[in-house]
Amino acid sequence: MNAEQDRHKNEQERVGIIGCGWLGKALVTALVQEKYQVVATTQHTENLSVIHELGAQAELLSLPMNQVNNSVPTVFRCQTLIICIPPGIRKGKKDYPDHIAAIIKQAESCHVGKVILISSTAVYEGIDGDITESAKLNNNIEKVKLLSQAEQHVLDFSNQGVVIRAAGLVGPKRHPAIFFKNNRVLTSPKAYVNLVHQADMVGQILLMIKNDSIQGVFNAVSETHVTKKYFYTVAAKAFNVAPPRFDTQTEVAESRRKVLSDKIRNTLGYQYQYDDLIAWLINTEQDKKLNDG
Repeated sequence: MNAEQDRHKNEQERVGIIGCGWLGKALVTALVQEKYQVVATTQHTENLSVIHELGAQAELLSLPMNQVNNSVPTVFRCQTLIICIPPGIRKGKKDYPDHIAAIIKQAESCHVGKVILISSTAVYEGIDGDITESAKLNNNIEKVKLLSQAEQHVLDFSNQGVVIRAAGLVGPKRHPAIFFKNNRVLTSPKAYVNLVHQADMVGQILLMIKNDSIQGVFNAVSETHVTKKYFYTVAAKAFNVAPPRFDTQTEVAESRRKVLSDKIRNTLGYQYQYDDLIAWLINTEQDKKLNDG
């Protein structure tokens, strides 16, 4: 397929994004650049104009979706659906699996071809060592149970169901130095960092959209597995702020958890743009402002 044919194919394919936050907006921009038609949803009216300015069709969609609607949101009329909503578990919410189940039910009804869920490597909480997608999850931990239940709804989807377990996200307006602003104390200084840059998340999602056969669970994480103490000390120096403080009483916890991304690299042939996040910290031009956007 030549470039013109590929461009025409993309123009005919619509991609829906449920939850257009920091990652979703970057994904919209990349998809529009590749000539996809994009429908992106938000729960907040004030975000509609922002999404529209990025080149996507903007749509309000409120959760929970309690039943299959008679008036079907446009986002479910897309060939590929990306679910990019925060679980809200840290805020005490427990309805994330129900939200995902309702979305999948509507996707089934509308014959969506592919669903991609942006999940989290937090699903590996409670286990250590070198972790691949086949690791046995500790469902005795409530967070793990809720995340894995949500993932299973996507994996049970009748067409293509893909789960991307994203590591901690960094990138524009999410510099690691903001993690310890306001004198926040960081735990587990000897633990490995498991992080991924926004650009690599977008790149891997794009490849999955284009792949007509990929299914299952994939970790998305850089090869940067240095200790938290080293990484965030470098981050502070790169951003010209005071070094972080660490709680040394938590040194043992999670000290050996290293999430691996060999599967996504081998399956997609993806080459990370920011595999060395230490180099990114040192070389990226900084605006010297802690932007929490």
